[in-house]
Amino acid sequence: MVKIRLRRMGAKKAPFYRIVVADSRYPRDGRFIEEIGTYNPLTDPAEIKVDAERAQAWIKTGAQPTETVKTLLKKAGAI
Repeated sequence: MVKIRLRRMGAKKAPFYRIVVADSRYPRDGRFIEEIGTYNPLTDPAEIKVDAERAQAWIKTGAQPTETVKTLLKKAGAI
């Protein structure tokens, strides 16, 4: 199954996330199909950048967003 999920980047105690489309069998920070956005929780307010067109295209083809990503996509206005 293809999932839209977060990939953790950044230093220890300074997380930065990329929103990626990946096969559910791959590790969290492993191989992915496409990067569709970023999420930085350390800024105030949290910075969310998403390619809404690509996110909607992946959802239409059957990719399932995780709960966290679904919330982020709603905040960004992508879904």
